[in-house]
Amino acid sequence: MRRPSFLQSRCPRTEASRGAPRSRRIPVSRQILEPRGPTGSLVLSSTMRLAPDDTELEQTEALVADVRRTPKAYASPAALARRLGKPATKVSELLRQHYHASPEDLLLQARRSSARDLLRRSGATPSEAAAEVGARSAAGFERDFRRSCGLDPSDYAALGTARRIVLSLPNGYPVHYLKRSLGRDADSVSERLEGDDYRAAVQIGPELSLIHLRFSPARVSVEWTGGDGYAVHALVVGLLGLQQNAAGFVRVARRAGLSRLTNGRAELRIVQTPSVYEGLLWAIIGQQINLPFAFALRRRLFELVGQRVPGGALIAAPMPEAVARLEPADLLPLQFSRQKADYLIGVSRRIASGELPLETLRSQSATRVERILLTQRGIGPWSVNYLMMRSLGFGDCVPVGDTGLTSGLQRLLRLEERPDAKTTLRLMEVFAPYRSLATAHLWASKQPLP
Repeated sequence: MRRPSFLQSRCPRTEASRGAPRSRRIPVSRQILEPRGPTGSLVLSSTMRLAPDDTELEQTEALVADVRRTPKAYASPAALARRLGKPATKVSELLRQHYHASPEDLLLQARRSSARDLLRRSGATPSEAAAEVGARSAAGFERDFRRSCGLDPSDYAALGTARRIVLSLPNGYPVHYLKRSLGRDADSVSERLEGDDYRAAVQIGPELSLIHLRFSPARVSVEWTGGDGYAVHALVVGLLGLQQNAAGFVRVARRAGLSRLTNGRAELRIVQTPSVYEGLLWAIIGQQINLPFAFALRRRLFELVGQRVPGGALIAAPMPEAVARLEPADLLPLQFSRQKADYLIGVSRRIASGELPLETLRSQSATRVERILLTQRGIGPWSVNYLMMRSLGFGDCVPVGDTGLTSGLQRLLRLEERPDAKTTLRLMEVFAPYRSLATAHLWASKQPLP
């Protein structure tokens, strides 16, 4: 069989994938919360080691911060190039490297976020929000809002006091794949899937809540017992993956001659965890053990220090402070290895103390997130990429070393053997900047149809 030409392409290596050397550790709170200059760029202290490309990184971060503040000022990708003073191809390269996004996707994400904020905080009408964020037309704005949020803008604006919503799903959304993902652990103590009904115990701000989703082919009804309606909506939209550019990935796969990877599941999305901390727990627990045992360890941890929803049988994920109070000896009887117990408790203590302000990672560049996470004991390149794609929503991650990924590539490309790390990165480059979705499709391809 003739090898596709892209098999010989070169792949730029991210810091996580190449195992960047670790410099002297600086408290993560300082890395994130150092003073910022008037443009929003990070003002680095003299104790932080600079990489050769940090100037371009900071310029890119300042650009993205400005786009997020004033998306109306950037009508097109050409405006990004003018602002940065670099050729459009260079700007595209920098955004893909540091934010896992094409210029078009970055602008769209900024407009969506700004519009949600306007509708939530200022009482703006949909047409006013569309004009304020620089949308080309009010009708186009409303179509995109409905597609990415599952609601009309006017319904979104009224979420503050809601306890029930109905979200529309994109045409062809593979609900059966989502349900298989949500029901992987039939004995879970935090979530239950029964037919078309899914229930989960979650932390919504300061409140514990039981959320109930009922699926149908075109919509999802959502009810919850407590917590801010906007926060619940954001959690469910993340679970459904509505903000992800499934159509963009399908186009990339088609151009590569690999449309067969998306057959029957073109609208597949990556389920996002309810919180970054819950994703981090799973990334550490699941390291180097089989899936059933990982599920068992997670259940035992939740039963030990999780949060039971009042009046319910389900237990929400523990807070970092609860795990931080444990000692490794508390987890050994639950069949945690001493090393895994050390990792879980150690990172939880850094989060609880403020040294690792985990939730602030959502607004950071992918490059900054990689650097921060790789300084944490027990978090290696696989865990970093897994957390970035499953909890932080980054779109161009490759969890190198994942057996499901390499098996999927071997099957898709009819390779004689599973690719090694270097070859995996080279083969996955054809899917950039949507390698997270490519990974999800490769994972799904090795399983029978749901």
